[in-house]
Amino acid sequence: MSTEDLAFIERIANRIYDSGFITAAVFALEMVKPLALLGSHTMIFFGPMISAFIKADGYYKAAELFEEPSNVERLISRLEQLEEEHKNKQTEKHSER
Repeated sequence: MSTEDLAFIERIANRIYDSGFITAAVFALEMVKPLALLGSHTMIFFGPMISAFIKADGYYKAAELFEEPSNVERLISRLEQLEEEHKNKQTEKHSER
């Protein structure tokens, strides 16, 4: 896995974290992890229609990257790390008071 791929996963994790839907995202990713290859091929199939509405570079990069269940697991792990870091910061703030 290249550093560019890791940076891409990090950006996606941060976007999900910023949206506030970490629990829902982790739940959904855990459910679809066994179907990663099928989902990736589905993304490629619908790519021409989707690219009419969004920038296709990141879309196809995600389709390629999340074809491997191990990359889906990396994203889940990073989301869980971000959530744990947030909880630790909250605990530190409360203990300072």
